[in-house]
Amino acid sequence: MDTWATLTNAWGAWKKRGTDFSRRSHFWRKRMALFLAVVGPGLITSNVDNDAGGISTYSQAGAQFGYTLLWSLIPMTIALYVSEEMCARMGVVTGKGLSDLIREEFGFRSTFFVMVAALFVDLFNTVAEFSGVAEASEVMHVSRYISVPLAAIAVWLLVIYGSYRIVEKIFLVACAFYLSYVLSAFLAKPDWLYAAHELVVPSLHMNAPYLLMLTGLVGTTIAPWQFFYLQAGFVEKRVGPRQYKHARMDVLVGSISCMVIVFFIIVCCAATLNVHGLTSISSAKEAAQALVPLAGKWAGGLFAFGLLNASLFAASILPLSTAHVICEGLGFEAGIDRKFKEAPAFYSLYTTLIVLGAGIVLFPKAPLWKILIYSQVGNGIWLPIVLIFILILINRRDLMGEHTNSWGFNVVAWTASIIMIILTLVLIYTSIFEPAATGLSGALLRHHFF
Repeated sequence: MDTWATLTNAWGAWKKRGTDFSRRSHFWRKRMALFLAVVGPGLITSNVDNDAGGISTYSQAGAQFGYTLLWSLIPMTIALYVSEEMCARMGVVTGKGLSDLIREEFGFRSTFFVMVAALFVDLFNTVAEFSGVAEASEVMHVSRYISVPLAAIAVWLLVIYGSYRIVEKIFLVACAFYLSYVLSAFLAKPDWLYAAHELVVPSLHMNAPYLLMLTGLVGTTIAPWQFFYLQAGFVEKRVGPRQYKHARMDVLVGSISCMVIVFFIIVCCAATLNVHGLTSISSAKEAAQALVPLAGKWAGGLFAFGLLNASLFAASILPLSTAHVICEGLGFEAGIDRKFKEAPAFYSLYTTLIVLGAGIVLFPKAPLWKILIYSQVGNGIWLPIVLIFILILINRRDLMGEHTNSWGFNVVAWTASIIMIILTLVLIYTSIFEPAATGLSGALLRHHFF
């Protein structure tokens, strides 16, 4: 009798545990499904900033300074998350894009300045991305006069004929291709323990080249266009306040994954170029070429493939962001889910930016140097103003209700914003007025850091 009771109780307990496990499993599956439904804008926006200019900067940082700048990635991750999270929150709470909110809350004059800055700065940045396509293809022995037009047609067709869901899925796949840099780093056989030490223990050197490179790393992490594209992405996906936690997680995952890729790019170049004294590379293209004799053709090929993927990715996103900014500011229909007839201004502007961005790269004597310098100056002027707009809007209780910044979050946000503004202005001044004083190769300044 006792044995039967014991067996019965054991069966009941096992069944209850099975039921509890099933419930917990169902709960987590449901949460994962909700997260996957929301994920996209944060992950895409953060990773697309690892563009041609950014990869050139990270490559130079690893080649010139080895592992010593890795510590900066942790505070940069925090700054990236804080700035993007505020835009994600505004998007899901208000259901409006950043340009819409600036126009409604600050008037048309402020919006007009934002639109003009977006148009010119992002055009120059788009030129930089197609330059990256040209460099990557030339490493693979394909002429830029073939690769650049094909790339322009591909990104144009993707947006013109694709729905938001299709385009987002392709962009998410492009994020996965950044893993080529992880493989390149492993093929380079770095000192992982030393890299881990430099990541968590700050190694600050008070000399002009080091400080300029540190400033460049910070500058390339945060770009004004990111805020507009990110917020528009959540609005276009119709993510509401109930999904805010998942949107916030999307931004967090995007910020961390972005910096993880930066870590592997720096480590790859530190373990090869820096160790062998090749400290004066001028571009990601040169880094890819230099990796071949040092780490093998697979490492160089994967690095070049990563550059091509990043450049194509950014060449698709930057014009989209600009089209969103201007069309939202002027009250025109915008969004990938709309047909050309429904949003002619949006698609016409996107097409124009693609044609001009790719076309300028194909001119034999195009002033790419001046274009990239002007994009630095434009981003430097644009960034502090956009950050201030965001911080004012996010703290408007009549706009955000209970979703305004907490006191602690405001301290972190204002501190990060002020530091980014100061470093950006220092970089602009140094790049334009004192390039010789830095001791860096002039090639470093030929790549926009934003």
